[in-house]
Amino acid sequence: MTRPVIGTIAARVAIAAMNLLLVAVAARSLGLADVGRMSLVVLAITLVLLLCHVVGGGGLVYLEPRHGTRTLRWVSYGWAAVACAIAGLLIGPLGLAPSGLGAYVIGLAFLQGLHGIHLSLLLGRERFGTHNAVQVGRTVTLVVAFAALLRIGDASLMDFIHATAIADAATVVVSGALLVRLPAQASDPARALIALIRQGLPAQAANTLQLLNYRLSYYLLQGFQGATALGLWSISTQLAESAWLAPKSLGSVLYAKVSNLQERDRQRDLTLAVMKVSMAIAALTAGVLMLLPEGLFEWVFGPEAKGIGRLIMLMAPGLLSMAASQALSHFMSGSGRVLHNTIGSALGLVATLAIGYTLIPGQGADGAAITASAAYTLGVIYQYLVFSRITGARLKHVLPNRQDGERVAKAWRRFAGG
Repeated sequence: MTRPVIGTIAARVAIAAMNLLLVAVAARSLGLADVGRMSLVVLAITLVLLLCHVVGGGGLVYLEPRHGTRTLRWVSYGWAAVACAIAGLLIGPLGLAPSGLGAYVIGLAFLQGLHGIHLSLLLGRERFGTHNAVQVGRTVTLVVAFAALLRIGDASLMDFIHATAIADAATVVVSGALLVRLPAQASDPARALIALIRQGLPAQAANTLQLLNYRLSYYLLQGFQGATALGLWSISTQLAESAWLAPKSLGSVLYAKVSNLQERDRQRDLTLAVMKVSMAIAALTAGVLMLLPEGLFEWVFGPEAKGIGRLIMLMAPGLLSMAASQALSHFMSGSGRVLHNTIGSALGLVATLAIGYTLIPGQGADGAAITASAAYTLGVIYQYLVFSRITGARLKHVLPNRQDGERVAKAWRRFAGG
């Protein structure tokens, strides 16, 4: 497991660095208000993808060993088209995208839905290196295209839209070609569709609730404080969530491993090891970010970017909670218990609504940070209680022990030895 984890972490670090570069360029070229609008475009695309991923999402990782690549791919393509058509009818009336950008959001969501299908199937085949390379390639293409388009005519938000389209279209072609080259078995399409919906519907319900936990504050800040406040908050969350790079990478590999394991004790031990490492890395990352001087943030993102360090400090408890949740969530998904992720996310959303509507109108981004920490912590408490009941995990399993040290030393020896 060591090599896939290291490769996935490296890929996520590269992607995060490129995304921060893109945001920094946007903040200096367009201003924080347009950065806020960019974040709303990305959020609207993500909301459409939640519907697409009922069939074409993470359930493909779990079901690929059971139903085969060929059938799952074509069933997922069809669902993506239907889902985007439905979303196209709803996105305008619900006001989910900035004015005039709804059609662009649907088109980009369809492209991202297609390459998301390809990437999930590659992950289901445990092609971690190929999966990571495609994701890094998309981000590099996006940043290069955006920088080039900004230099042509007057800089505007549409440069970001067009750059995203270029990157997504290229990724669809490349990832699709890589998938076609792999041997693929087929199964009954009707059975595959039913299995995907059974696996994907509760998973996407959990993801929808979790996304609202993460991003409902965007709409609240936009409504109560305006686009500039939203731009500052979106930069702060992107920086703070870099603490989840390693936990998410570990979780992705854990998901594939748990999906292919039957022994409960091995599932438990692997999940706990990932959880402990994830929390340690998240704590270290958050600590480094809090120690950085405010002047550095203003130098990178422009003079409007004031107070980012304070926001990261307020988010720190939630960052640790979500680091632990990455392991627990992927255990639930990989062992076919995604309903518990849904319940945990629902509890977090209740906290988001109750605290967010109380604090954000008056305290702005500070209120959003406090809300996030409370919501993330409540959700992970529920997940751990369920995990403990299912696996028999006790305090002695959770606390760092000698076996954990041996695992870390073994992983380091493998890494250092190449």
